[in-house]
Amino acid sequence: MQFIRHYLLAIQFFTRIPVTGRLAAWVGYSPEMLRASAAHFPGVGVGVGGLVAVLSAVMLVFLPQNSPLSPLVVAVLGTVFSVMLTGAFHEDGLADIADGLGGSQNRERALEIMKDSRVGAFGAIAVTLVLLAKVSLLALIGDVDPAVMVVGIFAAHVASRTFPLLLIRLLPHVGDIAGSKSKPLADQISGFSLLIAFIWLFMAMAFVFIAYEAINLIIPMLASSIAFLYMWRLFAKRLQGFTGDCLGATQQVCEVGFYLGLALALA
Repeated sequence: MQFIRHYLLAIQFFTRIPVTGRLAAWVGYSPEMLRASAAHFPGVGVGVGGLVAVLSAVMLVFLPQNSPLSPLVVAVLGTVFSVMLTGAFHEDGLADIADGLGGSQNRERALEIMKDSRVGAFGAIAVTLVLLAKVSLLALIGDVDPAVMVVGIFAAHVASRTFPLLLIRLLPHVGDIAGSKSKPLADQISGFSLLIAFIWLFMAMAFVFIAYEAINLIIPMLASSIAFLYMWRLFAKRLQGFTGDCLGATQQVCEVGFYLGLALALA
């Protein structure tokens, strides 16, 4: 029961999927529970990625089969749906990180800029480029093999939500903890929580391989890992730690890395 409560709390906190009324009352809330729910970030990816993958598969069936534009339409609408499901939670973090690190080389000033809710030029450019990268890579993958596109969407959402947990493990929380959205995550994540997260990841990847054995998951996971290492080094060097925005930005970059690796694997 506690496992289910923690998972539903993660869904409630990190998505717009409704967990309300009696269900929300049963789930409950406490900072300790939210901290424990971090283990289920990849599980949130299972829910979000699964819904986007199902929508994409349905659209691929009903759109014109012989048109090279069909995968592009599916990529755009699937991306729109994923943003609706999450409330652009991760994209917002990416924008704040881009504004902060792009706006100042000074650590304290960068952290101050990241607290500003307004989106600046660096943030707008970063979000635009990441969305374009997602759509174009998915359209390319879908044009080569629509089945890889569908299962790849699911896998990417799970994998990209696993890597940010390593930031919590490897870096200290910085900034204004009292006013931070990631306050409950300020403490280092436990080894047991990481184990649960990697079980989510392993189960998802096993499902993808069983569903479509022709898919190559090694290169996408490697590309996503390289993207994580870049973000980890960036935050360690520039901020000497992480904030909630860093977690969202890492998820976005690792998702793009996964799609890039999937496209390279198809080649």
